Amino acid sequence: MTVAGPLTAPPPFTDTARPWTLLRSPSGVVREGLAGIVTMLALIPEVISFSFVSGVDPKVALVASVVLAFVMSILGGRPAMVTAAAGSVALVIGPMVRAHGVPYVLPTVILAGIVQVAFGAAGLARMTRFIPRSVMLGFVNALGILIFCAQVPHVIGGDPVVYGLFAVTAAITLLLPRVTTAVPAALVAIVAATAIVGFGHLHVPNVSGDAPASAGLPGLTPLLVPLNLDTLRIIWSTALSVAFVGLLETLLTARLVDDLTRTPSNKGKECWALGVANVLASLWGGIGGCAMIGQSIVNVEIGGGRTRLSTAVAALALLAMLTGLGGLMARIPMVALAAVMMIVAIRTVNWRSVRPGTLKRMPVSETAIMLLTVGVTVATGNLALGVLCGVVLATIVFARRAAQGTIAHRTLLGDGNAVRYVVHGPLFFGSSHDLHEHFTHAADPADVTIDLTHSPIWDASSVAALEAIETKYRGLGSVVTWVGLDERSAAFRQRLSGIL
Repeated sequence: MTVAGPLTAPPPFTDTARPWTLLRSPSGVVREGLAGIVTMLALIPEVISFSFVSGVDPKVALVASVVLAFVMSILGGRPAMVTAAAGSVALVIGPMVRAHGVPYVLPTVILAGIVQVAFGAAGLARMTRFIPRSVMLGFVNALGILIFCAQVPHVIGGDPVVYGLFAVTAAITLLLPRVTTAVPAALVAIVAATAIVGFGHLHVPNVSGDAPASAGLPGLTPLLVPLNLDTLRIIWSTALSVAFVGLLETLLTARLVDDLTRTPSNKGKECWALGVANVLASLWGGIGGCAMIGQSIVNVEIGGGRTRLSTAVAALALLAMLTGLGGLMARIPMVALAAVMMIVAIRTVNWRSVRPGTLKRMPVSETAIMLLTVGVTVATGNLALGVLCGVVLATIVFARRAAQGTIAHRTLLGDGNAVRYVVHGPLFFGSSHDLHEHFTHAADPADVTIDLTHSPIWDASSVAALEAIETKYRGLGSVVTWVGLDERSAAFRQRLSGIL
């Protein structure tokens, strides 16, 4: 999978495991710090918007994002990936909050965090290898569409000043990298737009319009519901949804950042660290989260962030904004943030995957899987549901192909007193169901050899099918000899033989 190139040149260092080596490179420290600031600015409108979806106070979501981003900067397995109070988690928690109230969020997120820790400790993160490329392409393309559409209300329908600020921000973001990459272009664009609004005394929607700033920070989240079976009955389904939606989006984002940075990551560590971060965020903040793909792309592609330092700076800068610079944050025009995120959205889409030339060469089934993933994700706004539907269709397509690829070649031996069948293709429930149709039982001689050199046995259905074939031959007075089974398949068949 390929993603559009970065807006700025990649940083001159690649060591993502030991960020303290950046101290040897002052330019690297500056780049990581500026990337973190750009990322922080991209976080603010998203987190505030998602707080209304989940039903919690915007400041609570912002504080939780500080905790999530900082903890993952220390414990996470994917450097430079941004974790905060994300929309996917908000969509899951929102219905429960509307039905039962905000106090149930704390035990819900704690339980979800415990599940995520167990998931990571058990090594289940490897399951992402079963997500095919077509689903990943659909996931990335749908994400670009969702990010772009989410910014449209901040631009369309405004007065001419809004359109002018949008044009200025977009022009600086796109053109400044051609002149210099010393400072992230997005940061310069946002600062310029804010300065224009301030010095020109212009009245345009800004961050404070969506979430009026208030003094101070929320303290530890109080537990206002009893820890009993009734509470567990209310929260368990939502907690599991939060856990697995968060894990899925985090693991897919980690794969995307791996591709962008051409560096590996520890997915298992990322999973259990996410669980720890969610527990801590629920205790101080009150809501959980997961990796945020758009902001991660902002950090890596636009800011050039490559290490944990960039995400740690983003967390600390957001904390500074909340505590001492709330007034400055409130004056940032929403259209400037929207312009940056729209550019991110356009660069997120894998345009090569939808070119006519690519679609013409690509198998129809692969295109259908990608389009289904995109369609479900955009229609529901749920990335996890879109990926699940894509994986299900990909599994069905794979099973159908594998089943159609299983055949048996029949050869008469000697003077026709023996016959040999050579089976090709994997044997599993989809292919073994009709395997008997490849054998002409009544027309075969008494000596039958079935060669499974090219057919590994994958499940109990296949063992049952092979036994049925042998039983039918035995009823006709024929003797069946099995040859060619590999060691694993032979042991598997031996263990189940006679009990199916």
